[in-house]
Amino acid sequence: MQKTILITGCSSGIGYDAAHSLKKRGYRVFATCRQEADCARLRSEGLESFRLDYADEASIRTAVKETLSRTGGRLDALFNNGAYAIPGATEDLPRDALRAIFETNVFGQFELINQLLPAMKPAGRIINCSSVLGIAVLRMRGAYCASKFAMEALTDALRYENYNSELKFISIQPGPIPTKIRVNSIPHFEKWINWKESAQREVYEQKLLPRLYNDNNGPDRFELPCAAVTEKLVHALESPNPKPRYMVTKATYITEFMRRFLPKRILDRIYAGM
Repeated sequence: MQKTILITGCSSGIGYDAAHSLKKRGYRVFATCRQEADCARLRSEGLESFRLDYADEASIRTAVKETLSRTGGRLDALFNNGAYAIPGATEDLPRDALRAIFETNVFGQFELINQLLPAMKPAGRIINCSSVLGIAVLRMRGAYCASKFAMEALTDALRYENYNSELKFISIQPGPIPTKIRVNSIPHFEKWINWKESAQREVYEQKLLPRLYNDNNGPDRFELPCAAVTEKLVHALESPNPKPRYMVTKATYITEFMRRFLPKRILDRIYAGM
């Protein structure tokens, strides 16, 4: 039987590449986006696409109902990929900013999992797109890092709680990948961060703002294309015994090595300077 998968965040980047690649591989792909205009574009490209906005509970319920109505009540796999960032010093993050990013990057994703789990038993695969920033923290990235650390924790909890079942809960941890996350973070930064009044204003002016607004930064060190994530996704979907975690890019492997083997004081010195 044709395998079915629901993918979120398919308007561009990792989700877009995964949706098209898996369709070519023979999967029946439900490629969701927050905006209907993006869904319409994907439908014109031959994908089955409809809205799913993690921040909107009604949207999640509607997307689950739509998915299961098309599959006869069954789903083989879910790839939770949608997320966004709010660059800024942690001391400058209003409570509502943290609440908003967790609604999308954590609460919505795991609500979607919980709603789909009955249709995915006994042997579905739930794959969450985490990040190298789910295992290490960079300054000015606290909100995003916190959401990815939370994703890692909840993914592990689900895996342990279903250890004796055939359900698989998997985390993919990309490093630098050419996506629109930087550009898409700008409206959130401008909405929430009052950097001009910040005690960290010099850091914003010298480091964050040039990187955030400059389109000519060039590729990040160790950057790989979105297809590198899709390659690990395919392994997670098709391996008889998938790994609990898949790292993507040398940056993630190096970060994991440092986390395991370097003293905390040395790590603090390294990350404080980045």
